[in-house]
Amino acid sequence: MSIYVGNLSYEVTQEDLTSVFAEHGSVKRVQLPTDRETGRPRGFAFVEMGTEAEETAAIEALDGAEWMGRDLKVNKAKPKEDRSGSFGGGGDRRGGGGGGYNRGRY
Repeated sequence: MSIYVGNLSYEVTQEDLTSVFAEHGSVKRVQLPTDRETGRPRGFAFVEMGTEAEETAAIEALDGAEWMGRDLKVNKAKPKEDRSGSFGGGGDRRGGGGGGYNRGRY
């Protein structure tokens, strides 16, 4: 399991996050997603700690804490949703799916 860290400053680095979370246990991995176009951080990260107890301690200590001028949102990360089926199977925002008859009416 990993920890979601939101409302991060855009100046934050992986080293910054590792340092802050290391105060609460061993940090196994830090993921800091970046914007594809600008290359700058997207304002959130995922942190994996050594044990569940360390994760809990970090969440309790850091959720709502002010860091780098922002109030952190820290909680257990939700599993990534499988989005592979979201584009298939018919249907669209206009309702219905399928057919093709009178398709040009929209």
